[in-house]
Amino acid sequence: MNEHYFTCPYCWESISMLIDTSVLEQRYIEDCEVCCNPIQITVTFCEGEIQDFQAVSIEQ
Repeated sequence: MNEHYFTCPYCWESISMLIDTSVLEQRYIEDCEVCCNPIQITVTFCEGEIQDFQAVSIEQ
């Protein structure tokens, strides 16, 4: 597991999440722990390190 900090695209607060490094490409929805809005997370790993990370708002 890898702890990663990023900024919420809704409330602009800095939040962290634990990301499983054993899955090389991931895409899922996670609620912001501050404002509870849904965030689409996309992350890819290379040799256990984050290669690309995106946290974007979900258009409703």
